[in-house]
Amino acid sequence: MTPDTAERPQMSVEDFEELVRRAPRELQNRLEFLGGRLCVRHGPLDVEEFEELAEVAPETVRLEYVNGRVVVKAMPDGNHNEIFVWLQEQCMQHRPDLRLYPESGVKAEAYRNGRARTDGALAPKGHFKGRGDWSATDGILMAVEITSHDRDTDQRDRIDKPIGYATAEIPVYLLIDRDNNTLTVFSEPKDGRYQQSPSYPWGATVELPPPVSITLDTEELKDYAD
Repeated sequence: MTPDTAERPQMSVEDFEELVRRAPRELQNRLEFLGGRLCVRHGPLDVEEFEELAEVAPETVRLEYVNGRVVVKAMPDGNHNEIFVWLQEQCMQHRPDLRLYPESGVKAEAYRNGRARTDGALAPKGHFKGRGDWSATDGILMAVEITSHDRDTDQRDRIDKPIGYATAEIPVYLLIDRDNNTLTVFSEPKDGRYQQSPSYPWGATVELPPPVSITLDTEELKDYAD
């Protein structure tokens, strides 16, 4: 990993201070910023408290609620955006009946008590109309995450998200991993776990299983290796 792509803190001090300023009064004294991480004092927030906080967060702060913890998701950089557009074009070419929606808030995990902000959600056109900030996962064919160079990527994208999306019965979870230049295709959710999770190097031809049924030509991803 080069100096330009070294692990970044979750958020800046300035963003934390702005988040606290905007937070509901009863939450302001519970928020701390320690070691570059957002922390919550006096026990975890419940999902209703999280939604209140996420609703007022500044645009530069993307919050998720995973395994009962408030997590700050890194803002996308240039290569992250290029990878998303590449995938969006591939999906539209093969499945014009679907749309790859960016930055989609979904209700994940058991009993949908998690709140995940996917990098992409593949669903029929018009799926998110009228659904608000956090949508049920019914009808979503695939969730997509593109790793960022922040210190929580390993836990969030490689461990917590597969469990959360499988529990929410999203048929396919595509992880585009920029740390090792691979794509991992999670599929066949059962009992809160994906039964299949093959990985492929960038440049390989990757088959996304039903109900997605798209063949990805990943050669272009090599252009975005960090």
